[in-house]
Parts: sequence; C-alpha cells; structure tokens
Amino acid sequence: MNNQPILAGADLVKKFRVASRGKTATLLTALDGVSLLVGAGETLGIAGESGCGKSTLARVMAGLMKPEQGSVCYRGVQLSALSAAEHARFRRSTQMIFQDPFSSLNPRMRIGDSIAEPLKIAGIPAARQREEVARIMNTVGLDAGLINRFPDEFSGGQRQRIGIARALAAKPEILIADEPVSSLDISIQAQIINLLMQMKSDFNLSMMIISHNLMVLRHVCDRIIVMYLGSVVEIAPAAALFNRCMHPYTEALIAAIPGFTDASNDKKTLLKDDLPSPTSIPSGCRFHPRCRYAVEICRQESPPLTEYAAGHEAACHLSRQLFG
Repeated sequence: MNNQPILAGADLVKKFRVASRGKTATLLTALDGVSLLVGAGETLGIAGESGCGKSTLARVMAGLMKPEQGSVCYRGVQLSALSAAEHARFRRSTQMIFQDPFSSLNPRMRIGDSIAEPLKIAGIPAARQREEVARIMNTVGLDAGLINRFPDEFSGGQRQRIGIARALAAKPEILIADEPVSSLDISIQAQIINLLMQMKSDFNLSMMIISHNLMVLRHVCDRIIVMYLGSVVEIAPAAALFNRCMHPYTEALIAAIPGFTDASNDKKTLLKDDLPSPTSIPSGCRFHPRCRYAVEICRQESPPLTEYAAGHEAACHLSRQLFG
C-alpha cells in the first residue's frame, strides 16, 4: 500500500431536512465533521450501526452528494476545483457498488448493455465493447453467453457480480462498496467478498467497504473506521482494532459478533437503549447515553480523536483508563 492518499475527505458535514406530517421540518445530521484518507492500494472499512452515516459518507466520497461543509480531494485536488475533463476522469476512476444489486440495474436493459455503459461513454467501438464485456463477465465468474438476459433472470449473487463487472468496465482506481453482501444469502457472501479482493489484487484497486459486519471488514481491510451518529469514534489498523479496541462503542460491536468473545459480555450488556435520533444528537460525547462507563465529563464535553498508538485513534475521555 502506498501512503499517498488517492482519496481524502476533510471535515465533512452533511445534513438532510426531514419533514414529518403536521410538524416543522427538522435537520438530520448524517455527517458531522468526518475526515478520512484512502491510500493508494488500501482497503478501508467503514463500520457502525444502521443510521450512523456510513452510506452517506460513501456517496459524498464518490461525488454523488455534495457536503454542506468540508471537502473531498482526489489525488490532492478538491473535487470542486476539478476541470470538466478532470471531473470526468474522477467519475470514471471512482466507481460505486451498491447494497441492492437489483435496484442498481435498469430492469429493462440487458446486462450486456448495462456493463457496456462505461465503454460507450469512453467512445469504445461497438465490436470492441462486446469483446470487453465478455472478458469482464468471465473475470467476475459470469457466463458470457448470458449477455442478452435481463436482471430479473439472475440470482442476487449473480446480480452483484453484474454490478461489480459494470464498475470494473470503467477501469477504476477506486471501488466504493456500500454493504455489498448484506442483501445476499450467507452462502453467497463469502464468494462476493473473495471476488472483490481478487479484483483488488488483479486490477491494483483502492477500496472503501461499508459494512455493519465487522468480521467481513476484519477479513478484508487494512484499516477500519468506526462511526457513531455521523462522527468517527475510532480509527485503527484492522488487527489492532480487534486485539485492543480503544472505544466503548467498538467494544460493544465486537462483543456482538457471535462466538468471537465471551458470550456473557454481549452487546445488550454493553449498549444501553437504542441509537438516538440523528435529528437530536446528545451533548458532550454523543455516545454517553448508551455507554456503561460514562462519567460527568462525558456528558459535558465532546472528546477529540486522540492517537493512542501508531495509526490508532479514538474519541473517548476514558480510552487510556479503560483500554490502555
């Protein structure tokens, strides 16, 4: 992995206006000052419960959403400063793989045409497109003879392979995969994860993988970022995160993995109540209402991300006391 970041986000803030029937619209904070780097050749994992801002972060980093504050840089240049030609290069170089492979495919378009879309945009001749589509389908384990079929004629795992093939057709540098296996059967999940890692190796890709499944991220990622209510609470190399996490929220997520830790030390014991609404983020440390270790300073002051070991940061007033 090259330490030079290929994609970087700085102080990203993203909010959505949410309207309820008969009530005044409120602001939902999806991202609240998030910063991250994706190194060339790195696989970065983003973990957290549903509603923590993972998918919003993926779309902002891919340039599909604009943040209200902060910036995204591609190879050191802010997206907002890219020329039209440079922005087109960024869009080709950064490809998304979505959680639901069926909804991400046009049901009226044959899969060969879906995969060929980036090739058409690049001006590749039709004959060459057909050859390239067949090659990419074989690469991701799809029979090229199925090129004229429609998405509803395939299984969920096959549709996800189609989505990966379409992303690879653009010859990207970066793949951002948003919960790429959560909608698939357990028996298919390992196949898709192994395929992604094979593609990373074969095509020298950088990757961001968004998942609530920490074991998936442990298996495939170089580093993992843990998010809570739109904020980063821990960043660490994958092995370090599991050997000695430094935040109570991460501790609870790891405790929830079946068979990974002492069964008596489960998520229900470590986490109080449910995730608060992102329309009403608690004061101080946003995790304190659910944290069994919380003390008065946690209710009053928001803890900064602090480095406790090389590349290992956590936002907790008590990290050294609890985990040091």
